[in-house]
Amino acid sequence: MAGFLDALSRRLGRDRPDRAEIARVKELTRAALALPDDVALSVNEIVCADPACPGTETVILIMAPGARTRALKVAKPAAEIVATDVAAAAAAGADGEAG
Repeated sequence: MAGFLDALSRRLGRDRPDRAEIARVKELTRAALALPDDVALSVNEIVCADPACPGTETVILIMAPGARTRALKVAKPAAEIVATDVAAAAAAGADGEAG
């Protein structure tokens, strides 16, 4: 599956984020928000074609057992995210954007 997604990304003219960058953003998120190990995290970069969108945006899903999934949006690629971006997105509220 990863091979297909890599090929599709190349065809669309953009690279997929490095797995190490995704792992780094997960670690930043867990530390910045003091999340326990039983909370699952998902980090995805998306490119929005809408002119009102920032271009590349990183969406961080926080999935805690027994709670609604929370989405944090940071208006930059995963490789550029730092801990303060995660904290700002969390402070922006549910489904808030920061960047």
